[in-house]
Amino acid sequence: MMPPPLVKQAAAIELLPGKTLRLAVVADTHSAPHPAAAGQLKALAPDAILHAGDIGDLDVLDGLAEIAPLFAIRGNIDTRADQLPDVLTLALTDGGHPVLRILVVHIGVYGPKLRSEIVRLAQQQQASLVICGHSHVPFVGVDRGLTIFNPGSVGPRRFTLPIVFGTIDIGGGKLRFGHINAETGAAWSP
Repeated sequence: MMPPPLVKQAAAIELLPGKTLRLAVVADTHSAPHPAAAGQLKALAPDAILHAGDIGDLDVLDGLAEIAPLFAIRGNIDTRADQLPDVLTLALTDGGHPVLRILVVHIGVYGPKLRSEIVRLAQQQQASLVICGHSHVPFVGVDRGLTIFNPGSVGPRRFTLPIVFGTIDIGGGKLRFGHINAETGAAWSP
């Protein structure tokens, strides 16, 4: 029997009045993020970066933390990342009032559906958005009332999948999801 995941409650991220909060979301760097990714992330000027696991060499995190405040979890290859949690819950607040809770996990879906233990964990953490990596497949979906966002992989190409990262813009009472081609900086869609 596997031990329960280490869940970390992160400090709340406060939304600023009249400003859109921009999160950059990366996953599956596997020690080798695309060489252009750091420049694309800097140009995006995110308020924070989330890493949804499979970091590989932990020096990758140092480079990301130079761009923006960083929140990271470990993935299934991150066996030497004991200081990182398996799961992270982020609370976005407005004037100290909760607006959105985000659950960041590495392995969250089976195909386009959330794994049942992830649904239970999201409900337990009162999260309405689940961010996951692992599959390298970028997508946005909804399952059992929970929004799912996979940023894709910014690391070495797997099969014919794109090398992308995700964006989440939060403002005006709306969430906007996007994917950015790490090679070119252009918006990506399937």
